[in-house]
Amino acid sequence: GKAGLEILREVRAVRPTLPVIILSARGEESDRVAGLRLGADDYVVKPFDLDELAARLRALTRRGQGAASAVLRVNGIELDPAAHRVRFREKPVELSAREFSLLHELMLNAGRVLSREQLEQRLYAWGEEVESNAIEVHIHHLRRKLAAQLVRTVRGVGYLMPRGAHE
Repeated sequence: GKAGLEILREVRAVRPTLPVIILSARGEESDRVAGLRLGADDYVVKPFDLDELAARLRALTRRGQGAASAVLRVNGIELDPAAHRVRFREKPVELSAREFSLLHELMLNAGRVLSREQLEQRLYAWGEEVESNAIEVHIHHLRRKLAAQLVRTVRGVGYLMPRGAHE
């Protein structure tokens, strides 16, 4: 029963560093400016693209972890989300959009195992049909385009991009 900006004001009073993205149908410049002035980190107007929202959430998470630089570097791979560019050992690598998103998730979580289900949730929109072996196929393509040891299978658990893997 409260207005969104009123809720934001209350949240900021208690949790000043909590990341906040406003999702609103109110897209006037004055509405966006008011939301940002009151402490929102981002303001997205409905209707919005789910891929764009996911990218904004990842950017907000990076900033919250002190990693404002969008370029990721792990095991000789350099991934620039803004330019949608990947380089491996200084050479450009062509990836499909899904392969790029999968690599991005693995690099953001280097050193941690991600299950197939976690990867599906992060790569596919809600309600989007996902083939049962889609993640495995994309992992296979990444291994072929980069190096097999850069994405490890943890049997019965998921996939891991180790930090400091032998290149």
